[in-house]
Amino acid sequence: MSPAVAFLALLLVSAATVLIGVYGLRISRTTSDFYVASRTVPPWWNASAIGGEYLSAASFLGVAGLIVISGLDGLWFPVGYTAGYLMLLFFVAAPLRRSGAYTIPDFAQARLASRRARYVTSLLVVFVGWFYIVPQLHGAALTIRTTTGLPSWVGAAAVVVIVGTTVVTGGMRSMTFVQAFQYWLKLTALAVPAVILLWHLGMTPGAVPAGTVLFGADDGGSRLGAYQTVSLMVALLFGTLGLPHVLVRFYTNPDGATARRTTLIVLGLLSVFYLFPTIYGVLGRAFLPGLARTGSTDATVLLLPGRLLGGPVGEVLSALVVAGAFAAFLSTTSGLVVSLAGVISQDLLGGGVRGFRIAAAGAAIVPFAVAMLTDSLALAGSVGLVFAFTASTVCPLLLLGIWWRGLTDVGAIAGMVTGGLLCAGALLWGSRLDPGTPGVALLTQPAAWTVPAAFTVMVLVSLATPGRRNAHLGRFMAKLHVPERSLGVPRG
Repeated sequence: MSPAVAFLALLLVSAATVLIGVYGLRISRTTSDFYVASRTVPPWWNASAIGGEYLSAASFLGVAGLIVISGLDGLWFPVGYTAGYLMLLFFVAAPLRRSGAYTIPDFAQARLASRRARYVTSLLVVFVGWFYIVPQLHGAALTIRTTTGLPSWVGAAAVVVIVGTTVVTGGMRSMTFVQAFQYWLKLTALAVPAVILLWHLGMTPGAVPAGTVLFGADDGGSRLGAYQTVSLMVALLFGTLGLPHVLVRFYTNPDGATARRTTLIVLGLLSVFYLFPTIYGVLGRAFLPGLARTGSTDATVLLLPGRLLGGPVGEVLSALVVAGAFAAFLSTTSGLVVSLAGVISQDLLGGGVRGFRIAAAGAAIVPFAVAMLTDSLALAGSVGLVFAFTASTVCPLLLLGIWWRGLTDVGAIAGMVTGGLLCAGALLWGSRLDPGTPGVALLTQPAAWTVPAAFTVMVLVSLATPGRRNAHLGRFMAKLHVPERSLGVPRG
């Protein structure tokens, strides 16, 4: 793929993002517009925006790369990413919207009547958000380096500048338009080349070498044992419930019922999308097996059109894929920056539009610095570590806060701190050990034991401190679980 074509694709995506963001700016006037789009986003539009920000570098590039390098085990990631929304649908979406909060720390304070619980939650949300942005910037660096030959920092810097500009100027209202557009761009960018590649292979005799074995007995299930598979699924299922950029989007729905409908639509959108990274992963195992030896499997989606087709058609399809990849980095990063700006501005800068804009700038610059100082891991794998952390911290707070009246502020803080320290400590320790060390899987995939530990500590400490329960708990729980119309509460 020629650098000129890649440049053109990147410029078009960037220009479209900025133009749509400017359109959103025209109708972003109030503080509520910047934080939650004035809670007026309808289900289809919101679902598209959620798909836009949720389908990150790990989904667009990383899933195919994992299938190339680990075979059938790589399929657990799209399954877990999608199934996590079932948990959101059943347990979180509607009650969280009915809470009336702007952010997850807002929910923590309203549920527990505790500033300390709010501050701990804020620190965890900021930590999660920053370290979720870092893989997006690594993915942008990989894309720029692979397709244009420019230094890696250029891709990361471009994402930070574009996202910072659009978020600072338009807030949540503006980013809703941008992310909805970017979901459909990403789907098109994967689906059209995949269909053409499959058609080309089907119409070309001998295109697939005879004797090709895509999933041999030596790699179909040997890389992940039973414990690792279970722990990975716990991380992905429960971790989805703690992602700040996903949860904040439910605050933009008009009411709890539309939040549920939004989640149902998201399940459909994700199910369709993940068909295509799987196709690229299978094709990559057949036609780009050398990537597994060089550790460059995350480039599979970028390289396949040129490898199989070449010529003008291959150039056009490669440009489309590059555009979709860049949209993935932009949309997820923008969602994270919006959610972090809301938390930081509320807790440190007094809220308001000016505080939101200052916080958004800081929320984008810090992870850029971290990305420049760190090496890229496999994209889906590094994002999976963030899921394990959120599953061990924010998820227990939300599930118990919504469904158990006995939760206290002291219990919530103890559980979140325990889960966070155990998970972070295990991951850091495991990263220093040789992969063949006995028991290393307990550290590199810790969610199977850190999540139960966080829940257990949260429950036991709450039971030991019944006097710390919110004095207005009954009213707040009714607000969470009784539909708005039954309470006679207007939407908004």
